[in-house]
Amino acid sequence: MDALITAFLEKSNWGSSSRTQLAGDASSRQYERLTRFDGTAILMIDPDPKVVKKFLNVTDILQTAGYSAPTVLASDIASGLVLLEDFGNDLFAWLLTEGADEETLYELATNFLVDLSNQERPTGLPYFSSNYVLDQNTMFLDWYVPKVTDKALPDNARFFFQQIWRQLLKNLEDDKEVLLLRDFHAENLVYLPDRDGLKALGILDYQDAMTGPAAYDLVSLLQDARRDVSPEIAGKMLDRYIAKSGVDETEFRRMYAILGAHRALRIMGIFTRLADRDNKPRYLEFMPRMIAHLQTNLTHPDLLALKHWITVSIGKLS
Repeated sequence: MDALITAFLEKSNWGSSSRTQLAGDASSRQYERLTRFDGTAILMIDPDPKVVKKFLNVTDILQTAGYSAPTVLASDIASGLVLLEDFGNDLFAWLLTEGADEETLYELATNFLVDLSNQERPTGLPYFSSNYVLDQNTMFLDWYVPKVTDKALPDNARFFFQQIWRQLLKNLEDDKEVLLLRDFHAENLVYLPDRDGLKALGILDYQDAMTGPAAYDLVSLLQDARRDVSPEIAGKMLDRYIAKSGVDETEFRRMYAILGAHRALRIMGIFTRLADRDNKPRYLEFMPRMIAHLQTNLTHPDLLALKHWITVSIGKLS
């Protein structure tokens, strides 16, 4: 791989740059910051050419709509290499630790999601269907549940769990279908103060994009796995989205709770797998936050059956 990267950088006129590895995520994807005499760029390294191709496609969708996705400076899909514009270090997550105004940043991100919901639905992306949710829920059943109960989940309990979710999701396909960025949270958003309007929001890591219900990305933003969004700001942004988008408030709040519960369960399963299978125990540090998000979503009256299932089948979440 080193030889491929060297050849790619030479061809892109970045061969003489210095390379600094950036913090990665839970995937096998890697990022490096390249520095040369006239500026910086970001090198994305992904072993799956299909993911790279999709990333480039979604970049084009976002830029065509007028949003700030990083400009692609060069790419080699077969080698899994992309050279990107460097948006700098002003991630929301970092700015917020330095005392930036939380409401200002989250208002910008929420306004972006409202605008995104008014864009024409892109084609060619996977669909966030009820069957997809049911399949993703198994991450919770196969990894988290056996870990906390110290035994495999009985078949009848698994059956009832899926039946509860089929009922919750029976109207999912009726919702307006929009572009979902999926990992829309403070560590993937960059503040670009020199740009106007929604262009001030730099967007990163959208290679898992799909189309589906708009509530999912708002959940991803406000029920962050890695940082606590103040309840006041989360409430204000949910209200803001509903008011500015004109969605049916009752149905949107219902879907927000359902997709919030799904996302929490899925991430709890993923974090357990990362710790147990991949020897990455640091992800367990985020588990209490995801459990708190799940419990908040379970207060919605339509999730009573799911709440009961968790109490009977698992007991105390930990």
